[in-house]
Amino acid sequence: MRGTASVSVTRIVLQLYIAGRTPRSERAIAVLRRLCEHELAAYECDFSIIDVLADPAQAETHKILATPTLIKEQPLPQRRVIGDLAANPSEVLNALNLPPA
Repeated sequence: MRGTASVSVTRIVLQLYIAGRTPRSERAIAVLRRLCEHELAAYECDFSIIDVLADPAQAETHKILATPTLIKEQPLPQRRVIGDLAANPSEVLNALNLPPA
């Protein structure tokens, strides 16, 4: 049983930081959409995509050192996944400490 099993999760807020519209960035966006539409479908899943080339201040504010970086803002505690998100969806959810739908 995972640590989040006893926590009532209804809304998930994610931020994906990318650097330009590269194949790697596009893959990360596709994986994030798939996670929200399938694995997290039972929850209200809000996500934003921030291009650090277009908005370097956001990268500095959130201390983004590599892209892609996925940050789970809500529910707390905040978690980050840095690098390729193409891993098994359950591994990404586990890294973010999120329960599957």
